[in-house]
Amino acid sequence: MNEVTVSSPATVANVVCGFDILGFALAEPCDSFTVRKTGRRGVTIINKDNYNLPTEPEKNVSGVALLALLNEVKEEIGFEIESNKIIKPGSGIGSSAASAAGVVVAANHLLGNRFSQEQLVEFAMCGEEVASGAKHADNIAPCIYGGITLIRSLNPLDIVSIPAPELFVTVIHPQIEVKTSDARQILKRNVSLKNAITQWANVAGLIAGLMKSDYELIGRSLEDVIVEPVRSILIPGFDELKTRSKEAGALGGGISGSGPSVFMLSRELKTAQQVEVAMKEVYAKIGVEFHTHVSVISKQGVQVKTKKG
Repeated sequence: MNEVTVSSPATVANVVCGFDILGFALAEPCDSFTVRKTGRRGVTIINKDNYNLPTEPEKNVSGVALLALLNEVKEEIGFEIESNKIIKPGSGIGSSAASAAGVVVAANHLLGNRFSQEQLVEFAMCGEEVASGAKHADNIAPCIYGGITLIRSLNPLDIVSIPAPELFVTVIHPQIEVKTSDARQILKRNVSLKNAITQWANVAGLIAGLMKSDYELIGRSLEDVIVEPVRSILIPGFDELKTRSKEAGALGGGISGSGPSVFMLSRELKTAQQVEVAMKEVYAKIGVEFHTHVSVISKQGVQVKTKKG
């Protein structure tokens, strides 16, 4: 096998109270990557989209992720990437993770699936470091594993897949940019014990609610007292978005990753669509351009679309 094309999904990280430890995969939107095996060591990147991302592999999240993988490969081979990105960089729904995860999964297929999912996460995290300045896996893990994942530990890496009921997701992406590296810099370095206890309880409640299919507990646990109060100032109309979404029937939600996208979870598709209408009304009123997505939490991560020998 010399070529493979994969579909790599958008993801939501943090999931309100689970900063840097929780994430889930969306059914859409998805990026597409075609990866070819070459006979020369190194990585070549061809962009088929209009985002003008770097083509130097050391400066590109896909390139860095593949270089990390190649460091563990003895054969004299390399890879060529054709990148067709749909997920806008800086959108807050895992654009960099889709790139890094997508190409390492594709390369692994070309190598006979010699690496485990956990190893692929490690490689892809090297790409995430280029984008955000830190190795984090809360987008990468669900992008590769699918579903909802918990990052219990980064060193050593410990990823737990969380069973959950069907949940629908409404995402609004205001057409502004919030860089992950900038959003991390404004966070407080110390938190009060009171807030820490509240946050721990909400994370535990959210995990329990997901595993028990207890929608009311899920809704009660979608509260962040540490990160959201700081980062929400970067997102126009955030408080009204949350209020209107809950009035429309959403269980709850918050900032997707570092923003600017905002997500809401709903029990039914009809409710998720009503939430989308409410979100659109908020941003239409304040005059901010936006895109919306209504999806389901996908049980699938990166998927192989085609194979060529």
